[in-house]
Amino acid sequence: MDPVILSTERLLLRPVGPQDADGAYAACQDPDIQRWTTVPSPYLREHAEAFTGTFAPNGWRDDSEFTFAVRLRDTSATGEADEATGTGATEGLAAEGALVAMVGVMRRGENVAELGFWAAKEHRGRGYMTEAAVAAARWAFESAGVERLEWRAEVGNAASRAVAEKAGFTMEGTLRAALVHGGTRRDSWVGGLLPSDLGLPTTRAYLPSRG
Repeated sequence: MDPVILSTERLLLRPVGPQDADGAYAACQDPDIQRWTTVPSPYLREHAEAFTGTFAPNGWRDDSEFTFAVRLRDTSATGEADEATGTGATEGLAAEGALVAMVGVMRRGENVAELGFWAAKEHRGRGYMTEAAVAAARWAFESAGVERLEWRAEVGNAASRAVAEKAGFTMEGTLRAALVHGGTRRDSWVGGLLPSDLGLPTTRAYLPSRG
C-alpha cells in the first residue's frame, strides 16, 4: 500500500521511517512500554534502527502492517500542506513536532485487523493516544478494506484498555493464554470495533446474533 499521512486537530500520523529511530529508542526505555507491549527488553539502539528502518517500512510495502509515527503538529510553521478536515489524509509533508506515540494496524485475516499502540511517557494523559487511535481506525475502515478491528492487551494493562474504550471498542472478553510475554503465556483482553461504531458504512452487511 502507498504510504499515507493522516492529520487530526493536534497530531500528524505518518509512516514510520529511519528518522524516528531516536524517538523510538528514547520512548522504549520506559519500563511500562517494555512490560506491557511486545518490544524487546532491554530495548537497544539496534532494535529501534531495525524497526524504523526495515520492519515498519516493509509492512507498508507488503500490505501486511501499517505503522504510524504519531507526532505533534507544529502549528507555528508556515507553508503547511492543505489537509482534509478532521482525520483526513494530507497530500504533502506538514511540519511536525515531538514523537508522542506509535500506532499500527496489522492485518489478521479476511478484512480483519488489529490495532496496537504505545505512547511516550511524557505525553500521556492528554488524550493524544485516543485521538491517534481513532484516526488510524477510521483510515483502516475507509482506506484499507478493514471490516472489523480488534484490540488486544494483556490482562492488567488498564491504560491500554482505557484508550481502547475511549476510542469506541467494545470489550468482548478474556482469551486464555493468548499472549506470550517474557517466555510465558498470559491471558489477554480482547475488544472489537466496527465501522458502524464510528458512524461509517461497511462493505458487507452485519447480521448480529439474537442470543
